[in-house]
Amino acid sequence: MFLALRAEVEDALERALSELDFPTDDLGIEEPPEDVDSVLASSVAFRLAGEAGAPPPQVAGQLADELDADELTYVSEVQTQGPYLNFLPSDAYLAETLETATAETYGALEDRDTSVVVEHTSANPTGPVHVGRARNPIIGDAVANLLDYAGYDVDRHYYVNDAGRQMAVFTWSYETFDEAELESEPERDRKEYDLVRYYRKGNAFLENGPEDEVEEAEAEIESIMQGLEAGDDEAYERVSEVVDQVLGGMTECLERLPAEFDEFVKETRFMRNGDTDDLVARLKELDEAVYEEDAWQLELEDHGIDKNLVFLRSDGTSLYATRDLAHHEWKFDEYDRAVTVLGEDHKLQARQLRTTLELLGNDTDGLRQVLYSYVNLPEGKMSTRRGTGVDLDDLLDEAIDRAREEVEDRLDDRIRDDDLNEDDIERIAHQVGIGAVRYDIVSKQPTKAITFEWDQALDFEAQSAPYVQYVHARCCGILEEAGLDPETALAAQDVELEALEADLLETDAEHDLLETIARFPAVVDEAADDLEPHQIATYTREFADRFNAFYRECPVLSDDVDPDVREARLALVAASKHTVANALSILGVEAPRSM
Repeated sequence: MFLALRAEVEDALERALSELDFPTDDLGIEEPPEDVDSVLASSVAFRLAGEAGAPPPQVAGQLADELDADELTYVSEVQTQGPYLNFLPSDAYLAETLETATAETYGALEDRDTSVVVEHTSANPTGPVHVGRARNPIIGDAVANLLDYAGYDVDRHYYVNDAGRQMAVFTWSYETFDEAELESEPERDRKEYDLVRYYRKGNAFLENGPEDEVEEAEAEIESIMQGLEAGDDEAYERVSEVVDQVLGGMTECLERLPAEFDEFVKETRFMRNGDTDDLVARLKELDEAVYEEDAWQLELEDHGIDKNLVFLRSDGTSLYATRDLAHHEWKFDEYDRAVTVLGEDHKLQARQLRTTLELLGNDTDGLRQVLYSYVNLPEGKMSTRRGTGVDLDDLLDEAIDRAREEVEDRLDDRIRDDDLNEDDIERIAHQVGIGAVRYDIVSKQPTKAITFEWDQALDFEAQSAPYVQYVHARCCGILEEAGLDPETALAAQDVELEALEADLLETDAEHDLLETIARFPAVVDEAADDLEPHQIATYTREFADRFNAFYRECPVLSDDVDPDVREARLALVAASKHTVANALSILGVEAPRSM
């Protein structure tokens, strides 16, 4: 309803400005301060003061006189506060919010008939996913969820680097060494942990092995690379045997978050179908193309980029950037928009990619890139078994273990009462532990470096995942106690929502919660436009505060509550349940039914 109210306010303001012969290009619409009762405000009087020849508060008064709240459906009153216009909600606004928000899909926007591909993670298939890269699948999955909820037709892609030297070295190593020659046992019983030992062994050999044997190995590695470049089936199958096994294990790790993909798009696809060769030919024809230092390059200094883009080696092999250009042109053919989630160390490459695509004649307006800084762990809080860094699996295991301890400490009495059994505790530990990791990471602005702190992430009292998840569990508990299924809530109850009068919800706490619920679709809309899922996380914290205030001040099932008020408050709890569940779903955080 907030979107409808905003549209109504915008139309009314435009009419009022036109009547007063003021320009309507900037309405100054904004959220009011927390201590103001309105749901929307306008600072347009600031902009008009010079033109009107009057101080902003006087201009605001003129506009308020011109605005007739009686003609508006969702606004009950227009008030001035100094230079600001404040728009107060009507009973109809509150009543319609209560009705619409009890739908299970509340917050989902209408279909935009626009396709979007979100590419994220795309870690090289050389071994386990490292915790430093954990931000990519978490942010990428949340961005995809957000766009899906905002009405876009979303595909989630993992771009697989199955070409280039790394994969050639991995393939040679896997084919060359035996299990007995490896230095250690796998850290986990999963393929990527097993096979990464071959990769490490091969790299160590190339650095320190006998010179003649290293030369022989390098020749074989070069042969694999040339075979891939030529589209040779045998070379492709050799590399794929390694890549597909490692990728399968990495996928199992990512499913724990969970982060799932609609398609794994391999680099070699664009080598084997001729797209890369065609692209290289077109790049050579550009005015920026030069051959120097034994490679074909694009000089991009005139385009504000001080580093050349190398796109073809002297031996005729392409580079990752070359194949990624072909990949992006394919995206432009298949989708209306393309979003890529990248680490901050790829900022230069992202600029080179966009500029080169434009030089090749592509319209890049539909290309968006989300850049993020890396996740650090506090020193001494997690150790690695092999000295090779902390893997994402380690972080998730630790999160579950710590969440289990926290849950057991908090729920001792309920366990003794048999309200929760061991299976319940394990379920909650997984939901809270992994939810804490996802929420803590996605709730920060992507460009800010973060240090993951366990105490903050798992604090049930602070503004963390458990704090928000507990609101959902509390809603479910109230609905169950009222004899309702929390999943369907009022859909299974004989309640005519249209008959619920908004004035039954009289307290400030009820109004604040209902107005916060009403804003959810608008938050989804804005966050999707900005590709910023952390806006949803910020909203959930505000929502949790508002719900907890309602819970403290407004009993729902107490015997002394009027039956009609009870029905209205139950509807508000149902609306709250769906709102927080859907917001958490966008973030990829599970909403526990009990905690």
